[in-house]
Amino acid sequence: MTMLYDFYGELLTERQKEFFDLYYNEDLSLAEIAENAGISRQGVRDVIVRAEGIMQEVEDKTGLIRRFEALRPHLDVIQSAAEEIQTINYRLYEDAHLGELAQRIQTEAAALKE
Repeated sequence: MTMLYDFYGELLTERQKEFFDLYYNEDLSLAEIAENAGISRQGVRDVIVRAEGIMQEVEDKTGLIRRFEALRPHLDVIQSAAEEIQTINYRLYEDAHLGELAQRIQTEAAALKE
């Protein structure tokens, strides 16, 4: 659920965001959230379930998280290859430009993983 929130949380209303965050990230119970908000436990649950449904519907339509997860192993391979290039360059060639390119590849792959 937190991955859904990271990707799609901005689509929620402020109240949905608040309740979702309190429940999943702050580990508050439905009763605790309800008491603080002055509503019933069922009311809190309804808001959270609705938020989950909204985010899941968008994921089902777009598949962004699925695609992001599918890219991760490839980015790991790219980063590993760039590290190996740097090591070989350091041991054999000491080419500054080659080292810079390998570092740029590592930096860009790491940025894509975030």
